[in-house]
Amino acid sequence: MRISSNFDSGNIVVIKASAPNDIQLRIQKDHQSDFYQWFHFKLESTAFVSHRLTITDLKNSAYPDGWKNYQAVASYDRQEWFRVETEFDGDNLVIQHTPEYEHIYFAYFAPYSYERHLDLLAWAQTSVNCQQVFLGETLDGRDMSLLVVGEPEEGKKAIWVTARQHPGETMAEWFVEGFLERLLDLNDGLARQLLDKAVFYVVPNMNPDGSVRGHLRTNAVGANLNREWATPSLESSPEVFYVMQKMRETGVDLFLDAHGDEALAYNFVAGCEGNPNYSPRLQTLEDTFKTSLQMATPEFQDTFGYAKDKPGEANPTVATHAVGQQFDCLAFTLEMPFKDNIELPDTAYGWSPLRSKQLGEDVLIAMRSVIDMLR
Repeated sequence: MRISSNFDSGNIVVIKASAPNDIQLRIQKDHQSDFYQWFHFKLESTAFVSHRLTITDLKNSAYPDGWKNYQAVASYDRQEWFRVETEFDGDNLVIQHTPEYEHIYFAYFAPYSYERHLDLLAWAQTSVNCQQVFLGETLDGRDMSLLVVGEPEEGKKAIWVTARQHPGETMAEWFVEGFLERLLDLNDGLARQLLDKAVFYVVPNMNPDGSVRGHLRTNAVGANLNREWATPSLESSPEVFYVMQKMRETGVDLFLDAHGDEALAYNFVAGCEGNPNYSPRLQTLEDTFKTSLQMATPEFQDTFGYAKDKPGEANPTVATHAVGQQFDCLAFTLEMPFKDNIELPDTAYGWSPLRSKQLGEDVLIAMRSVIDMLR
């Protein structure tokens, strides 16, 4: 029996693995950080034998409430990720599974590999409507890549979409993949109409270093990028620095930052009601966007989510608040669940890559509902 995680986004530490019914594991913290929650590893063992894997010390993890009613995902071919029997006792996550093959992968959510990220960029740039732009290098020397979709012209809106500031929130890049597939479909009337009116600036992965390192929440030096937007620096957060630099060049009329939430089993958005510049115009834009998305898909709701900030009390280091304030624009944080959408449960797959991609397609409908109201 062998357990390994020496691969892209791998993360696990083996405490004990001498018997299939008593495998003890723990999650490695993000580098130079106390955050930990993401795991991704491979088990090589005997097929058709019951295995009991215990991931320990989770009461001190980043989001202990995220383990309640959570089911881990597993895969034999690294393409189809299904949910497996999982229990949480307040400190230990116990995965009970009988593998059908000798090699099986387990993860916190379906991984989105760096190779797939590069494939997405390469595929997108082959569209007549898309250009891949190099913004700068990360601290580990990886490319910060931007996809510009549409032809910049006088009067067109600038719509920005970012994803995976927190690298363990892989559903965010699955979301972007679906978003791009529809936006770049030359036969899709909605996409063509949007591109007549706007240029899209898409960063599919804001944190490629953390993604490869198997981090939950931070970059190569332990910086939580979604707390760096007030004063980003080349020393600790070049990813945000380069994106903000480009935003100042293009302007921003609509900003959507895609994330995943560990605890809440819903799809929802968080807006800018706590910003000093929040106005009736922005509230109308928010309400129109949310109503349209609710009509477009039952996967989205606006009842459950984060508590709203009081006026003037938004955190200015968070991307949505910083961008919304600086550009006086419609800005949202979009959250998807690690668990499942409790309103439309799927016991086999839970919230999944395919559902994330579909939501990415559907959000274009909500963008169309506000496109003529943006300024």
